[in-house]
Amino acid sequence: MIEYGLLGEKLGHSFSPQIHRALAGYDYRLLPTPPEAVEELLRRREFKGLNVTIPYKQTVIPLCDEVDPRAAAIGAVNTIVNRDGRLIGCNTDIDGLIYLSRRTGIDMSGKKVVILGSGGTSRTAQAAARELGAAQVVVVSRRGEDNYQNLSRHRDAGVLINTSPVGMYPKCGVSPVSLSDFPHLTGVLDAIYNPLRTALLMEAEVRGVPSSCGLPMLVAQARRAAELFTGGSIAAERTEAVLSELVRQTGNVVLIGMPGCGKSAIGRALARRLGKKFVDLDRLAAERAGKSIPEIFAQDGEDAFRALETRIVQEAGARTGCVLSTGGGVVTRRENYAPLHQNGVIVHIRRDLTRLSTAGRPVSQSTDLGELWRRREPLYTAFADLVAENDGTIRDAVEKIEKELNAL
Repeated sequence: MIEYGLLGEKLGHSFSPQIHRALAGYDYRLLPTPPEAVEELLRRREFKGLNVTIPYKQTVIPLCDEVDPRAAAIGAVNTIVNRDGRLIGCNTDIDGLIYLSRRTGIDMSGKKVVILGSGGTSRTAQAAARELGAAQVVVVSRRGEDNYQNLSRHRDAGVLINTSPVGMYPKCGVSPVSLSDFPHLTGVLDAIYNPLRTALLMEAEVRGVPSSCGLPMLVAQARRAAELFTGGSIAAERTEAVLSELVRQTGNVVLIGMPGCGKSAIGRALARRLGKKFVDLDRLAAERAGKSIPEIFAQDGEDAFRALETRIVQEAGARTGCVLSTGGGVVTRRENYAPLHQNGVIVHIRRDLTRLSTAGRPVSQSTDLGELWRRREPLYTAFADLVAENDGTIRDAVEKIEKELNAL
């Protein structure tokens, strides 16, 4: 008999085990289960409690002995508690979504709330919006009265919630809608939490609209589920503590800066310090091309290298839990910003120009460093979340970056 776990069809890499262990300390397992085996798993009742995810949140309802009124009204069960052999179906996703909205400072009271998607999470979002006082709740789906072809009828929307999978890893960088269709938004929520910043959220960020991914919702619903599993109470502060640790573990640190400023050396040391994987994007580009960076520049030209670099950036930026060291010219293409920003904090490594190494660096060797800095400094500033000076030791730079990261 297992204690607790997550029931779903294709679970992949889930954060749920580490979240539940951090919240309550019990054993929590992933239970990938094909559709034909769900009924038998529940019939055996060889568990104390289960969370339920796609695509079984509706499937399990008739298999429960009792469904609490809130879950029944929503039409989705994401938590099953085994109470003396009786299976009680509950919905803690709504607790998570309400927490997410309040944490982000988004007030739905008296506003039109537009929800993208019509699945189980959409039902939860609808219930949460009504509970939070929304004046009108509109569900947009691919087919139906309100769809992606007639969004103009909802230009007066105050809050937008994405419950569709559009923009989720591995298909990052796409958005279900353009926020230009909703000029009066006061909040945007995205149930997706991988990547941490979807294209939709990055557009909200640019427009200055309060927004959040679904990671706080995931942790908050897990906290409520853990309370139902154990019958105990977990301090509300634990939600933020677990969330902060999860972001530290899964987020990337992206290093940008002039060629020869020490990004690779700092990156390796920082990765060891933070317990993350180190990824050198220039090395990935050389491996992909089958030749060194100077050879790519000499044989194929800088434009060919930049195109290859962008492909590498898109792939590497979708990873999590890494320290990414970029090439000095990565900022010359604006399209590189989003994939680096989606999961990462971008740190500009600054070093006195007279101390920059130019060996093996085609652009540095062919251009006056002062002129190169004048062209690129505004680009580094536009990309960066933090700045770290590297005119001392590598250890000094690493300690400064770690301190700045902890302060975020």
